[in-house]
Amino acid sequence: MELPYCSVVDMFCGAGGLTHGFVQEGFRVLTGIDCDPKCEYVYTVNNPANFITKRIEEINAAELKSYFPHNHKKILIGCAPCQPFSSYTKQFRATTTKWQLVETFIDLAVEAKPHILSMENVPELVTFRDGVMFNELTKKLADAGYYVSHYKVYCPNYGIPQMRTRLVLFASRYSAIKLIEATHAPEQYLSVRDVIGDLPPIAAGETHQTDPLHRSSGLSELNKQRIQQSIPGGTWRDWNESLIAKCHKKKTGGSYASVYGRMRWETPSPTMTTQCYGYGNGRFGHPEQHRAISMREAAIFQTFPKDYKFFPPGSEWSTETVARLIGNAVPVKLGQVIAKSIKQHIRSTQ
Repeated sequence: MELPYCSVVDMFCGAGGLTHGFVQEGFRVLTGIDCDPKCEYVYTVNNPANFITKRIEEINAAELKSYFPHNHKKILIGCAPCQPFSSYTKQFRATTTKWQLVETFIDLAVEAKPHILSMENVPELVTFRDGVMFNELTKKLADAGYYVSHYKVYCPNYGIPQMRTRLVLFASRYSAIKLIEATHAPEQYLSVRDVIGDLPPIAAGETHQTDPLHRSSGLSELNKQRIQQSIPGGTWRDWNESLIAKCHKKKTGGSYASVYGRMRWETPSPTMTTQCYGYGNGRFGHPEQHRAISMREAAIFQTFPKDYKFFPPGSEWSTETVARLIGNAVPVKLGQVIAKSIKQHIRSTQ
């Protein structure tokens, strides 16, 4: 059931994970905006919303306001690219300017004046540049009349089977928004086995005949030998000496213990990334089968429903493209957590 007189616009909408969480909680999401045209099919086929291909720098406050009905509570949500702040990409911080998109998002919100704002990103945003940037952003919102709150969210606490920690910022013109209480204690965390243990086995480079998304990348002969010697939760240090890459034998290579790793059945998965299709890109090896996880498994870890479509039926598709759509997405269930928190806030202010 939709919340009356509430409308949502999703900036940096991507494949629609955040939008879908709001839709499942009864919000009316009118528009998703992203600069990547490859997001249009997956976004619109799964969500009852319009898609606009634009960069945020091309949108002004007047245009953003026009996407909302006149007498509705206006809710702006978004997840600006997190690569500049992520611990996975520290080496790129000196050269990238993508961090400016977070500032642009906040500046646009301050000028467009939605009633409620939510932004999702990585926790490192709070300490980026010694915290100066985040403090300036929250001060801008407070000076514009918003009550600002933010939380560090550990996804397994909310039934998301992925060891992912995210920053969720809220801003409201009514009062401070509180994050809903955790739904899962540690002994209740969903594990890798809980969510993908019943999927049919496939080999490296194979696609399951009845589920096109259940496809894994191929492995070189060297990586086939490596994964056969990999143990769940282990590292490349478990291999025979002849299989260890030269770069890992150097002193500087010792910190890359999680690459070429297998997941463990008994715990949530590691954080999904745009490179989650590659065995050598992280701990993305299947716990038991000699392959990297499939795109179906990645989508499940990101809590996309099993009927969520990432490409037109019967079409040719690129693993790299689908992995980017899945890895860049906000987990759908995290979108629901954010939406439930806002719904609870709206009801408390009526």
